Amino acid sequence: MSSGPTCAVIASKCPDIKVTIVDINQARIDAWNSDKIPIYEPGLEELVFAQRGKNLFFSSDVDAAILESDLIFVSVNTPTKKGGIGKGFAADLAYVEAATRRIALVAQSSKVIIEKSTVPCRTAESMRKILDANHRPGVTFDILSNPEFLAEGTAIKDLFAPDRVLIGHLPSETGVKAMQALSSVYARWVPQERIVTTRLWSSELTKLASNALLAQRISSINALSAICEATGADVDEVSYACGLDSRIGPKFLKASVGFGGSCFQKDILNLVYLSRSLHLPEVADYWEQVVIMNDYQKRRFGEQIVRELFNTITGKKICVYGFAFKKDTGDTRESAAIALIEAFVKENANVQIYDPQVEASQIHYDLTHEADITDAQYEKLITVHKNAYTAAESSDAIVVVTEWDEFKTLDYKKIYGTMKKPACIFDGRLILKPEALREIGFKVTTIGKAATF
Repeated sequence: MSSGPTCAVIASKCPDIKVTIVDINQARIDAWNSDKIPIYEPGLEELVFAQRGKNLFFSSDVDAAILESDLIFVSVNTPTKKGGIGKGFAADLAYVEAATRRIALVAQSSKVIIEKSTVPCRTAESMRKILDANHRPGVTFDILSNPEFLAEGTAIKDLFAPDRVLIGHLPSETGVKAMQALSSVYARWVPQERIVTTRLWSSELTKLASNALLAQRISSINALSAICEATGADVDEVSYACGLDSRIGPKFLKASVGFGGSCFQKDILNLVYLSRSLHLPEVADYWEQVVIMNDYQKRRFGEQIVRELFNTITGKKICVYGFAFKKDTGDTRESAAIALIEAFVKENANVQIYDPQVEASQIHYDLTHEADITDAQYEKLITVHKNAYTAAESSDAIVVVTEWDEFKTLDYKKIYGTMKKPACIFDGRLILKPEALREIGFKVTTIGKAATF
């Protein structure tokens, strides 16, 4: 029960180990067994095709996989709760509990169970109680924490050469043996000094802390981008100069319309809930401000677009370049595009969307389920295009939301000729060359830079 990229790399590096990915969703398993795997990640398809049917298998027979496995990765969804205690902050561990219960009821021999899902600190304690209450006589379980630190778009590269592999275990004799068993798998290709072992609770918390610290850097530079726009400073120059300080470093100091993805916001909110449950309100408020800043950045960018378009976008065509939360992935979870397009629809704008990897069906689902947009509004106001040029035709403005490399090399002279005038571009990712665009005739607005037309 592990993620596709991780299992594909283990299968590639350990050809003598049988790796089976199981899911109760037959359609998803069928997709993994097809000619078009269900997620886009550079390098993943080649790995899957090379190992599938040899030592990498995809199956919906969960019980059979449990019976024959020695190590079982639990890599299920832990979404933010949408109701009940902790609504909007706490992680919903229903899938973790269901997977743990299934393992306990089916297993006929001792197993090592490995948390791969992002979970709150001390989740392993709950898993242990479920296992102890449901296992067969003579069957024992050891629980490890082995969180993933992957960036979508570079996941395969990250897995081949990780900064670290973290394994959390209990300090018992069997806990140490379980840790050594998992460590020996990674040691096939990861240098021993990069395999870090900790106590179980430290490993669980490290995953939340790592994502929170990265998101904090993004929100920090985005907060500074607002100051840059107001003062005439350039956020690229500020972030570059700050990043030269060896104590700070340059990574995650790129201003943008805001962070997205499946992890950052969910993990920070989880950390906020954990802090409040531990009666640490000041700590909770500190981390929650990272999310508040991220929401503000998206809202601020959307309001700026309306202002520059003469304070109204009703009936105007807005071309949105990018729907994925970042380049080189088809993942749309918590994408800034969702919030921006929702705001445009509320202003009765006609939104034209182009993304090179996200399917129209996924865009429709996200906007009608994750945003406050009805099917009727979608049909009336939203069009998904298959290329960047048709999306921009007759539009009043282009809004760059995802930093796809394709958007840097488009023929903007050609695009300018098809747009209404004045033609505006709003760069929410700082990937375009504003001077060249202004020479063509565009009005250009860039995050973190004072507007000059």
